[in-house]
Amino acid sequence: MNSADGPNSAEGPLAGLRVLEVAGPLGAYTGKLLGDFGAEVVLVEPPGGAPERGRGPFVAGEPGLERSLEFAYLNTSKRGLTLDLDSAEGQDTFRRLATTYDVVLDGSGAASAMTGRGLGHEQLSALNPRLVYTAVTPFGLDGPYVDYRATDIVLMAMGGLLSLGGYADGPPVRAFGDQACLAAGQFAAVGTMLAVLEAEQSGTGQLVDVSAQECVVMAHENAVQFYDLEKVVKHRNGVDQRQAGVGVYPCADGHVYLLAKGLGVFWDELVGWLEGEGVEGAAGLRDPKWKSDEFAMSAEGKAEFLTIFNRLALRSTKAELYEAAKRIRLPLCPVNTPADLVASPQLAARDYFVDVPHPATGTTLRMPGAPYKLAASPARVHRPAPRLGEHTAEIYAELAAAGGPAGATTDPTTDPTTAGAKR
Repeated sequence: MNSADGPNSAEGPLAGLRVLEVAGPLGAYTGKLLGDFGAEVVLVEPPGGAPERGRGPFVAGEPGLERSLEFAYLNTSKRGLTLDLDSAEGQDTFRRLATTYDVVLDGSGAASAMTGRGLGHEQLSALNPRLVYTAVTPFGLDGPYVDYRATDIVLMAMGGLLSLGGYADGPPVRAFGDQACLAAGQFAAVGTMLAVLEAEQSGTGQLVDVSAQECVVMAHENAVQFYDLEKVVKHRNGVDQRQAGVGVYPCADGHVYLLAKGLGVFWDELVGWLEGEGVEGAAGLRDPKWKSDEFAMSAEGKAEFLTIFNRLALRSTKAELYEAAKRIRLPLCPVNTPADLVASPQLAARDYFVDVPHPATGTTLRMPGAPYKLAASPARVHRPAPRLGEHTAEIYAELAAAGGPAGATTDPTTDPTTAGAKR
């Protein structure tokens, strides 16, 4: 790790690691994960701001460069620098910065553009041999799709996962949020840290090539196993049950997922529960026909079970069904909504959600925390997402103090295209 820490170096397991991040949707979560664990992350944006600043939802529903909730979440614990990478002056400044950092994280999705600017892996590593250069792109740095651009929905489609989302009789439906971008960000964080560890041991950095498409392919879960073991090609089925007693079922305040038939051993517990609740027709589920997977997977079997189970489920809440099933050790869980997650006693007990100030609007935002815990050195948000160009002057001063020129002909504290100080 580079010893030239910034003036506001955070504590944490990655304290001392310096990351220069080129703004973009594919690497934003990577930078957040590293920054929340103590790395000094500098977010490099174009003078007008990263396009992600224009993505809603916004604080209080009002659009603005400093009001995007998504941007505020994905860029915590980072300092902000504005730099025109299409200008010779901006490129020279970026090169000088890269000589003092451990990692360059290019999440813009356009690695060829960085190379064209003289800011690619080989060009920067010639100046800083210890540099780890992580390029997160839609399809990787080689192959016939190397120069293709893609949004999240394109990546979900090209990675195959989109084909599994939605109803059987309808078009594919994308999962909420930029799941492909987030998956790429997580794998990029892992790959980056592996390369940093190796660089510390060998003294030489390397290129980390992350394909968002390949990250999506990893999310197919058991679709490949279904074909391997049963020669069944998985298709989207929405809330349709795979067989009686297996699938998503409606209840009084939402839905629950039930797994009673697929594992076999839970069928008697399910039937006994329904009988104990006085559900009409429950005793009929003890008929020998229900031991046949063929009948349980038939439209007749699924419809008959749904009619019987609905007599209990539709008069019960998710919580009531869950607590009752838990008592008899029957696999059933609520299908949680975002509101359920915010109110979850489990997440509250683990202090999962964190409150982060949002100085631009004078509000406090409640955000998800890190998805894992380090007992001795937990993650924490060290600062809110930067305002556009907020730390430009500070970072130029550090560069000058390190022996490099400030790299700007304008005063970043007063030029609104550089600092974005007044919004």
